[in-house]
Amino acid sequence: MSHSIDDLITLMARLRDREHGCPWDLKQTFATIAPYTLEEACEVAEAIEREDYDNLKEELGDLLFQVIFHAQMARESGFFDFADISEGILAKLLRRHPHVFPDGSLESFATGQQLTPEQVKQTWQEIKAEEKKQKGPKKSHSAMPDDLPTMLPTLQRAEKIQAAAARVGFDWPEPEPVFDKIYEELDEIRAARSESQERISEEVGDLLFACVNLARHLGVDADMALRKACHKFDHRFRKMEALATEHEERFEQLTLEEMESYWQQCKQ
Repeated sequence: MSHSIDDLITLMARLRDREHGCPWDLKQTFATIAPYTLEEACEVAEAIEREDYDNLKEELGDLLFQVIFHAQMARESGFFDFADISEGILAKLLRRHPHVFPDGSLESFATGQQLTPEQVKQTWQEIKAEEKKQKGPKKSHSAMPDDLPTMLPTLQRAEKIQAAAARVGFDWPEPEPVFDKIYEELDEIRAARSESQERISEEVGDLLFACVNLARHLGVDADMALRKACHKFDHRFRKMEALATEHEERFEQLTLEEMESYWQQCKQ
């Protein structure tokens, strides 16, 4: 039996039905559901990282359900409904892709101009800037974004702040000076070790910020790169423990040199 998005919307409305619905679903608010929304988005990213496409299908469904959940609560409060969400994102994407939909309609597809990815990005930024002007003046006159979500992962926040500075010319033209900056920050951490813990923390923060800058210059998503590094370390560490068990050794009792030997085996 095939189901549509309308069936999912109906299901959510019935889960929130005040007479016959689910007590848990009825109890929820935007604030209580928001953490689940973030969790589901992270699980989507992790499935992509693992290239687990069967699981990705399930995780995308879970994330879609989060949107449906928020839309139902908004409809109950008279704010908007799922149709408003769909209409809003459709209009925005048509507006931000004039090279694909020249007159802002689906019907004008394939009649636009060909642009390079760099030109598309530039056009996108210009359209976004114009949209923000139409919404009213910024909270400040700074080039820094006023609307970064407070719950945005810190590495992504750093990248967006750096990108905003780069758009007004405050940026290195190439990656090489960023390497030098990282070495400089490492030296400052070494020097800070003779000072306070607060000073060390500040310098470590500067190093991390510089590393995000390098990732940005190299076209790497710093948050995703760190996710992959965590996953790789976790996988290798578990494999080290398994190898030690196979040799009837307790991993925590090994010397650092013995652990390093297992680590090198796991890297091969």
